[in-house]
Amino acid sequence: MLRPLIGITAYTRKLQNSPWDYDASYASNATAIEKAGGLPVLIPAKVSEETLRAIYERLDGVLLPGGGDVDPMRYNADKHPTTGNIDADRDRTEMTLAQWAFADDMPTFGICRGIQVMNVALGGTLVQDIPSEVDTELKHDLNYGEPRATVLHDVKLELDSRLGRIIGADRVPVNSLHHQAVGTPAPSVRLTAYSPDGVVEALEVPNRHFMLAVQWHPEDLVDDDERMLNLFKAFVDSARERMTAKK
Repeated sequence: MLRPLIGITAYTRKLQNSPWDYDASYASNATAIEKAGGLPVLIPAKVSEETLRAIYERLDGVLLPGGGDVDPMRYNADKHPTTGNIDADRDRTEMTLAQWAFADDMPTFGICRGIQVMNVALGGTLVQDIPSEVDTELKHDLNYGEPRATVLHDVKLELDSRLGRIIGADRVPVNSLHHQAVGTPAPSVRLTAYSPDGVVEALEVPNRHFMLAVQWHPEDLVDDDERMLNLFKAFVDSARERMTAKK
């Protein structure tokens, strides 16, 4: 079977006691893409727009993974005291990719930070800190040392959405590792899942082959929940269709 090329955006990282920058990526994202039948490749955070465009044009799909907070300047907001781990190069790279993908109908899958990037890139805003801005007792982040696959709450899905059709149910238990969330949705997106306290858990762009994002981390659940692997398979299948159409 043909295996589409899936670009996974990296982030800038400094190793302890080292002055040098490295491109890094959470390994489970690449593993999940491989299990779904794709060929994962990392997209560096610091490349020029010209080089980024050349990489993008070789890809069949883009994965926007989890990570630090988006700079609130990107959506014209003041910085909340808890907002941190901002990577300006990653913001620039991912915002550009999301906008190109939207314009070109490139299959795109966002995870955690990825849903936030997608919403901001298309004109939306974010809730910068759930604990201080949302009236909720629901836990949205793990304690230090807890396994990333720990399920914290259910999410309610719109059954008539692409996400609902992939999952095949209107409710699914998920893990959760975030303190920010979608605020005002971008004009072009449809919100398709919520946690019990109303926090947005998924969005998608109608009339696109695959432009979908979730707030949880399905890459950590693919070994235990086939529905999470099906999310990656649906994304990779869409990328394969694009690859075949280009030939």
